[in-house]
Amino acid sequence: MSIEERLIDAVVKGIKELYGADVPAAQVQLQKTKKEFEGHLTVVVFPFLRMSRKAPEATAQELGEYLKANEPIISNFNVIKGFLNLIIAPSCWVELLNDIHADAHYGIKEVGEDSKLVMIEYSSPNTNKPLHLGHVRNNLLGHSLSKIMAANGNKVVKTNIVNDRGIHICKSMLAWAKYGKGETPESSGKKGDHLVGDYYVAFDKHYKAELAELKSKGMSDEEAEASSVLMKEAREMLVKWEANDPEVRALWNKMNGWVYTGFDETYKRLGVSFDKIYYESDTYLEGKEKVDEGLAKGLFFKKEDGSVWADLTKEGLDQKLLLRADGTSVYMTQDIGTAKMRFSDYSIDQMIYVVGNEQNYHFQVLSILLDKLGFAWGKDLVHFSYGMVELPEGKMKSREGTVVDADDLMDEMIDTAKETSKELGKLDHISDEEANEIARIVGLGALKYFILKVDARKNMTFNPKESIDFNGNTGPFIQYTYARIQSVLRKAKEAGMVLPKSVDVTTEISEKERGLIQLVADFAVIVDQAGKDYSPSGIANYIYELVKEYNQFYHDFSILREEDEKVKLFRLVLSQTVAETIKNGMDLLGIEVPDRM
Repeated sequence: MSIEERLIDAVVKGIKELYGADVPAAQVQLQKTKKEFEGHLTVVVFPFLRMSRKAPEATAQELGEYLKANEPIISNFNVIKGFLNLIIAPSCWVELLNDIHADAHYGIKEVGEDSKLVMIEYSSPNTNKPLHLGHVRNNLLGHSLSKIMAANGNKVVKTNIVNDRGIHICKSMLAWAKYGKGETPESSGKKGDHLVGDYYVAFDKHYKAELAELKSKGMSDEEAEASSVLMKEAREMLVKWEANDPEVRALWNKMNGWVYTGFDETYKRLGVSFDKIYYESDTYLEGKEKVDEGLAKGLFFKKEDGSVWADLTKEGLDQKLLLRADGTSVYMTQDIGTAKMRFSDYSIDQMIYVVGNEQNYHFQVLSILLDKLGFAWGKDLVHFSYGMVELPEGKMKSREGTVVDADDLMDEMIDTAKETSKELGKLDHISDEEANEIARIVGLGALKYFILKVDARKNMTFNPKESIDFNGNTGPFIQYTYARIQSVLRKAKEAGMVLPKSVDVTTEISEKERGLIQLVADFAVIVDQAGKDYSPSGIANYIYELVKEYNQFYHDFSILREEDEKVKLFRLVLSQTVAETIKNGMDLLGIEVPDRM
């Protein structure tokens, strides 16, 4: 039982004995004592005033006297208005450290047979371009969220839906057929996803040139777009694809194959993975079938041009297109089909979509449509909505080829990490192989931490130079602290010291050390809250606070030079426990920590 659980239990008993009232444990408000007051944990007594029929100060005083007399872990207390500040006996903090030290998975709940099954969708790339900085934020958030949900005792299925069909895919295919001259990843030396992305940009370039020429002949914007031969060919290619034209399908399979090979390489490097991948080329047919069912049941309606729509005006929304006039599907149709397939494949208890906030309306509509179509889980889907990521220079545009490529970004981060480490002398006396590995861990750690420390709901600006700093709220600062602790532990081992399984509870500890133990103990609460809030940033910012406190302790106290053997062993065990907490917390963010830096 934790210190907090013991105190809550004691308060419940105290209220019963003092005032004859039964108080549910959930009603006991316990919080960390504010730094300006003496104490470790504070009980808010205002909810008990109707039972005591006394002033807040008198109620707090009586409860404090009861707890001090009946709960051995409380050494003293003080009252500030309606707040009862409790001082916990030093031996309890050492006992708490021993409990955490003995549990390698402290704060991580085990998955059981009856655990909830949570499916998390993230990444969702298009096969007409490589992954870019926006995808990086999506993948990092999704991967971290999957780890956090698993750490809260859930079974987790990580899934990806690949947008491998549609007009945008046909644009790349048509451009390659027209201008490619048989170019392949092998002949060009390019990654397949980069090669296909180049042809998506090429289509847009030729399309704009065609529009400019048509407008120079006196056409309006609308007339020029309607007269575009290139766009007409792209649409015809899409219709042929849906009709299973063998030539179009063969080109589609070939170019998508290039892209998947490229994606796999990027995912592996980024450290993300999936348990199940769905493809829109499979799911859109399921979606069309469900839309046809909805049409037959009168849930949807058909316009004169043959297009199918859902009327959501009663729900305070507008009309939503589900099938185009030519019978081709839209994203909404595909999402309906994907949802149907997923729930037939898995006994999903919760479905979480990690998708940017520009799709908030889309998921509001999807939830309503799934519910209308009879899927019980429609109402309860979760849209993990996150903000856009930009560079200091501003927004990125795929069609214009101005996006920051994920592969190039990772290269830049690793190179910058190596240069910065070299300048600081952190790579002296190690082999090139080890230096390269450390640069990889630090560079990618900097990228991941900088993105994940920001509240996912907010738009953010990614600044590579800021992220690689070895000071402040950055990945390298946290990684360096972990490596520093490992260095201390190595030196202790070299000196012949063996860390005990538990520390002597009579060891005298300082208030700073007590605070560090309390902060380590908070890890379990932080992981639990991050699962409830879907918040990787909660984990990231907790780790930063822990690292800041440890570095202050490291600066103020001797460890290996401490003369009192009991205190020295305590500080080594405390340091090791902090290091384990850092490692476990960073793992929830998908970030590695190096033993040396």
